[in-house]
Amino acid sequence: MKNENNILKWFDNELSKEQIQDLKQSENVETLEKIAFYAKQMQAPQVDVQKALAAFKERNLTKKEPKIIPLNFKTFLRIAAVLVVMLTSSYFLFFNNNVSFETQIAQNETLTLPDNSEVILNAASKLKYNKKTWKDKRNLELDGEAFFKVSKGKKFTVTTDIGTIQVLGTQFNVKERDNYFEVQCYEGLVSVTFKNETVKLPKGKTFRVLNGSIQEVNDFNAETPSWMQAETSFEKIPLSQVIAEFERQYDLNVSLKEVDASQLFTGTFTHKNKNIALQSITIPLKLSYRIEGNQVTVYKYEK
Repeated sequence: MKNENNILKWFDNELSKEQIQDLKQSENVETLEKIAFYAKQMQAPQVDVQKALAAFKERNLTKKEPKIIPLNFKTFLRIAAVLVVMLTSSYFLFFNNNVSFETQIAQNETLTLPDNSEVILNAASKLKYNKKTWKDKRNLELDGEAFFKVSKGKKFTVTTDIGTIQVLGTQFNVKERDNYFEVQCYEGLVSVTFKNETVKLPKGKTFRVLNGSIQEVNDFNAETPSWMQAETSFEKIPLSQVIAEFERQYDLNVSLKEVDASQLFTGTFTHKNKNIALQSITIPLKLSYRIEGNQVTVYKYEK
């Protein structure tokens, strides 16, 4: 369309009659009249600025609060407890393959291992092994004293805090207490490792470490350890170790009154009678004792 500027001026009544006449002659009159008619119908909406601003502020002030769903605390605790039980059960079912045994004071226990090897735990002792790896590695951890009758098979290893014992199939006794370590071979051949040195023990031989030092011990010809016959035997053992073993077999506390705990004792005491046991310990050393409740006091013999 030609003369756009004059057409716009015509809508705004800015043309003279002569200019309007010239415009109608140059453009289609019917088209110009339709444009003029519809343009009058198109009016910009009137906006109340102050009212719009007030509505905007009101909308910000009446912001909707987020919807909060209350949590039932008791329900939460029940769910948490169920999850703990499930996780604990899964751990013991799939990951914890350790089998443990423990004896209390004056208690012995006979155990059968997965390969039919037999273990007898003396009082106040602990034994542990992994059942998952047992077929490939017959490894056990011992804290205390135990007699082993090992079935033939792969290497059988007993580990203690002081030394390690390895066999293929034999019978032996291991005693590991505070500052005391002893291995006695009753059948076959036993390999004992102490401070990276290995000693082979045939039947009747003993390997003993006392206070960190290796001791010389006479050979023996017994078939089983004395504690399996309800008595404990010692050969040149400090009195402190004898008293500690007595306390494991009887639920008693022993104190020494002006008595040398390092003096050596050779002898045996029974596990069946505390008075006879105490007499067996004290008389050879010229000592005496008295019992008050569960407390025993050992003192020098008074003439």
